[in-house]
Amino acid sequence: MLAQQRAFSSAASSSAPRQSLSRVQLSVVARESRIGGKPIPVPKGTTITVDGLTVKAKGPNGALEHTMTPYVKLEQTPEMLRMYRGEETKLANAQHGLQRSLLANMVTGVSEGFTKRLQLFGTGYRASATNKELTLNVGYSNPRVMEIPEGLKVAVERNTIITITGADKAKIGDFASTVRRQRAPEPYKGKGIRYEGEVIRLKEGKAGGKKK
Repeated sequence: MLAQQRAFSSAASSSAPRQSLSRVQLSVVARESRIGGKPIPVPKGTTITVDGLTVKAKGPNGALEHTMTPYVKLEQTPEMLRMYRGEETKLANAQHGLQRSLLANMVTGVSEGFTKRLQLFGTGYRASATNKELTLNVGYSNPRVMEIPEGLKVAVERNTIITITGADKAKIGDFASTVRRQRAPEPYKGKGIRYEGEVIRLKEGKAGGKKK
């Protein structure tokens, strides 16, 4: 009786229609970029000029220029900018969000500006700045003198806090990274130059690992 039941269930399962996975066709559709679809407000006092793929922005903090990729298209109104994809591809979708972020940073930079702050930690570490140069005394035999890039302003507070301001966010970040590399924080006492709010995970020294 048991053998008959097994034979019946085997026959039923073999007679059931089976769908081959190799026959299933999948179509990949590039989804709309959540970042790229957001409009870019144009603040009062900011002028946007579009000439083909070149976009120029002028505001209280200066003027910047950006050349877009041909994968995107820009629609301009007096109050805002809106970006669209030029074609339905994965590359165009990636460029949609990237180009929108770059353009939004440019508009924010010329209207409000960007700021990056660094702090010096270490006995005797100090900094000073003029209109053209930033001088760092960070434990070397000679001070490190750095030329301030055009379009950026550098101020020093209490000899240990460096503030970098400007309209170009990428240029600010690049210069701040260069300043930090002059004395990157060491992992045992944390001495060096840090970004404001940066957390340094300290290591235990050899004495700290010994058991009492």
